[in-house]
Amino acid sequence: MRVLVTGAAGQLGQDVAAQFAATGHDVIGADRSDLDICRRDQVLGAVGAVRPDVLVNCAALTAVDACESDAEGAYGVNALGVRHLAEATRRFDVHFCHVSTDYVFSGDKPEPYHEWDRPDPRSVYGASKLAGEQEAGASATLVRTSWLCGGSGSNIVGTVLRLAAEDGPLRFVDDQRGSPSFAPDVAAVIEQLCADRRPGLYHVTNQGEASWYGFAREIMVAAGHDPNRVEPITTAEMDPPRPAPRPSNSVLENRALGLAGLELPADYREPLKRLVAELLG
Repeated sequence: MRVLVTGAAGQLGQDVAAQFAATGHDVIGADRSDLDICRRDQVLGAVGAVRPDVLVNCAALTAVDACESDAEGAYGVNALGVRHLAEATRRFDVHFCHVSTDYVFSGDKPEPYHEWDRPDPRSVYGASKLAGEQEAGASATLVRTSWLCGGSGSNIVGTVLRLAAEDGPLRFVDDQRGSPSFAPDVAAVIEQLCADRRPGLYHVTNQGEASWYGFAREIMVAAGHDPNRVEPITTAEMDPPRPAPRPSNSVLENRALGLAGLELPADYREPLKRLVAELLG
């Protein structure tokens, strides 16, 4: 297949492009300097020129707190940009895959969220990403993931390793829990879903759940550090407080993958060990 990856310079975009390339596909990666998805003319022109078989959209405005004060920017990229991509893929008969987030949920449900639970975002970021899901269309492959970590970009694994090299305790909240997910594993599932041209919504996360505090302890263990240096705090104790509300529960159940008979990504501790080894070099 010829595959166009938008947001290809981002944490997930790099691994998605690498995954398709490693399995023999012709990959064209585009970052914002190549293609601004907010520009309809650019999107239609690029998709018409490249004529991919599949377009995977990893482009997004993901600065959760910044979105609270820039709703126009958040909706411009996360919603209207997706509208432009969806229009282009329909016009040129391209299979569309769009990536979304656990922040479309309120976090009030005590159990993990599955694909048929009702979204109820509490932040501008979450609301803009839900709008993007609606723009993608029924024929698209829609992938929700959460707590994403990869070898590039900013994520908790790199943060914990940096803090562990300094003196003093590490403080992480223990009243927010989710599904740690690793970019190479998510990318592998995206490739399979796109190769099969499967429409519909799929939660794609590594298995297992943790609080940020528990996840930080696992990172310390994987790096050979003392996990007892990590101290739990509550969200209310964060100083300074975050502008955007976080879901207290954003654990995603991969129900649709399971019902479809597709293999679920491994427990998150397995790719965590690989990523820690990679980052420590």
